[in-house]
Amino acid sequence: MADEIIHQPAARLAALLAAGKLSSLELVQACLARKRAVDDRVQAFNSCDEAAALAAAQASDARRAAGQARGPLDGIPVGLKDAIAVEGQPLTCSSRMLANFVSPYDATVTQKLKAAGAIPLGRLNMDEFAMGSSTENSAFRPTANPWDLTRVPGGSSGGSAAAVAAGELPLTLGSDTGGSIRQPAALCGIVGLKPTYGLVSRYGLAAYASSLDQIGPLARTVEDAALLLGVIAGHDPRDSTSFQAEVPDYRAGLAARKGPWRLGVPKEFFGAGLDPEVSAAAKRALEFYRQHGCEIREVSLPLAAEYAIATYYLIATAEASSNLARYDGIRYGHRSAAAKDAIDIYTRSRAEGFGSEVKRRIILGTHVLSSGYYDAYYLRAQKVRTLIRNEFAAVLRDCDALLSPTSPVPAFKLGEKSADPLAMYLTDIYTISVNLAGLPGISIPCGFTGGGLPIGLQLIGRPFDEAGLLAIAHAYEQAHEWSQRHPAL
Repeated sequence: MADEIIHQPAARLAALLAAGKLSSLELVQACLARKRAVDDRVQAFNSCDEAAALAAAQASDARRAAGQARGPLDGIPVGLKDAIAVEGQPLTCSSRMLANFVSPYDATVTQKLKAAGAIPLGRLNMDEFAMGSSTENSAFRPTANPWDLTRVPGGSSGGSAAAVAAGELPLTLGSDTGGSIRQPAALCGIVGLKPTYGLVSRYGLAAYASSLDQIGPLARTVEDAALLLGVIAGHDPRDSTSFQAEVPDYRAGLAARKGPWRLGVPKEFFGAGLDPEVSAAAKRALEFYRQHGCEIREVSLPLAAEYAIATYYLIATAEASSNLARYDGIRYGHRSAAAKDAIDIYTRSRAEGFGSEVKRRIILGTHVLSSGYYDAYYLRAQKVRTLIRNEFAAVLRDCDALLSPTSPVPAFKLGEKSADPLAMYLTDIYTISVNLAGLPGISIPCGFTGGGLPIGLQLIGRPFDEAGLLAIAHAYEQAHEWSQRHPAL
């Protein structure tokens, strides 16, 4: 039974549960068996409370037997990035700073999952404090790409993407600050959705850059992403940035929202630095939409193309410097055993607890916020961010969505870009501007390289029009078989 279900979409698993052809206990046991079989090579998990997951599965089966199932995700296991709080479970952010921290409460998304009957299963590896694009910055271990274990899965939600691609979990949650859901989804050949900023509560998410962070689903299919988004979306009074937007039935909208659509293609996103195979696959996807009656328009996003990287790394690092100040060895996190006085506690604890990439970003962020530099860097970056947002708004007035590659390159070798931070940062060149503008974006599989590596197509939508964005992605997915391919682990 385990081999038959490990790569099934969550929607199919929900149907089997509803029909009594599968129990939640069998499903959770299958996921745990798959984890034991492959995770020593993939290394997607940081921790997993098997006993709690099995108990939750038995409770789900009992509810279903009593006719009290809570919805389609009741009994479905969902993995969580190790930056999202689950009461009584480790919350490490893949950092030595929080290596021994156990969360005393549930994040809002965790509460919503439990209320829907879903089963939180495991804490998934990530770049430390979500700072990275390859999951090599984890303090514990790098995660490998299931399609080629010598390559990265992307980041920072690399463990979340790799676990789905490897068949260890049908659904996971990640967070996306500059592409951290979409880029690993593309590199691992799965679906990854960054919702509109404010649609999903950030309460219980360890903060990196508060004005950019957003929790979202990683899944095998667009339908699965729609199912999970429908559970976690909605206003939360505990998050002051949470928006009071209507949460429609995203799954029903997949069929109800039909084209043809007006689709924009940013010409700057098909220029220098784009891998030829990635470009060819994205252009074939554009041709599919054109052949199905969609109007394809070339649009221009010159500010986003030229200034998004610099703008992002000023704003994000400034916010990180502020957010991570709390990890000082006194209020939160690791405390150095060698410290001799109060100042020593701060300096030694942070030096020992943070990795090199986190230190790099804290230093940069502190610098741009410092006296004499705030106006020149941080304030100017915020003004450019507004211009980028206005630029997107202008092109989306005449387009239902924008299409581009998700990543300029397929999965690269482990260690290949580690010594060159700028080269690593540029792997997010097509995704970062979406966060700056607060827009929804989704990555879906659109092909493979000649060497068998997945390629992702990014679709960017209007604010809070996730239903429309999912429908456009679903139309492409239904006509292709990319989501049905799985790595041979």
